[in-house]
Amino acid sequence: MFSIETFHQDGFDIVALKDNDSGAQVEIVPAYGAMLHSFNIPYQETLLNIIDNYANLEDYRSNMAEYFKSAKLSPFACRMPGGEYKWDGKQYTVQKAIRPGSYIHGLLYDVAFTVENIHADEKSATVILRHQYNGADAGYPFPYDCEVQYSLQPGIRLQLTTTILNRSSETIPLMDGWHPYFTTGTPIDDMELQFASGQIVEFNAQLIPTGGVLPYTRFQEATPLEGIPLDNSFLLDLSQHASSCTLRDPKKHVAITFYPDHSYPVLQIYIPPHRKSIAIENLSGAPNAFNNEIGLIFLPAGESRVFSTAISAISW
Repeated sequence: MFSIETFHQDGFDIVALKDNDSGAQVEIVPAYGAMLHSFNIPYQETLLNIIDNYANLEDYRSNMAEYFKSAKLSPFACRMPGGEYKWDGKQYTVQKAIRPGSYIHGLLYDVAFTVENIHADEKSATVILRHQYNGADAGYPFPYDCEVQYSLQPGIRLQLTTTILNRSSETIPLMDGWHPYFTTGTPIDDMELQFASGQIVEFNAQLIPTGGVLPYTRFQEATPLEGIPLDNSFLLDLSQHASSCTLRDPKKHVAITFYPDHSYPVLQIYIPPHRKSIAIENLSGAPNAFNNEIGLIFLPAGESRVFSTAISAISW
């Protein structure tokens, strides 16, 4: 049986999805970018949070613009040089920046989402959140709705579904993604990564895609992460794999596995300098997609698009 609880902790109003049988619990913070705050899994008679989160609201306010932990990325993800792009013959410049000249991760990463519905039964615990973007940023004057659904399911599986509804009177450019960081408490250098890709997006020195794609097979088998720097985008092969990526902790015997559908063909991996956690990001397109059009979506007026991925975790 599943249940849902709401409470206030460390400055956050939290919606908690619970699997009463396994003990697994997912915590979401609607008021700050529909943020995934924790994913607690059963581990050695206790619970282990596999999400690298903010300790409290003060930590969030101090460090959000550095890490964007578990934020919803919309209507674009990753870097956009100068915040500039051309659409339908017009030039646009995004106004929202984390610091002067730095345009990254869209417009919704810190906005409040409202709780539209919560439901729990014997099959799942689900919360639906929504933000109505009104087109206020001159660099993206296209109104749309962003609906985010978290659903905790049997087998310690978290389903994340985003639905974008174009409320504009014209076709709009669109990209979607997530930015969760994962940790088991073990240093990343002692962990292993495997994902289904044979191609890496070519970046320039500023970590902006050149438009090219290169062969890359290093992580097709489980590979130790010791000493490997990563801030890269990979094109997933979703044709023959139920899962696209697995992060393994061979010391604690924990595995975290990702199951994006075809709406998320790009996998972005980032290891921050402290190397205590790793960002594993499901994206619908490559960084700077508004300019290079790698995975860019053209969403007609009045239509919607659904993006879906899932995360499961086990210990053995």
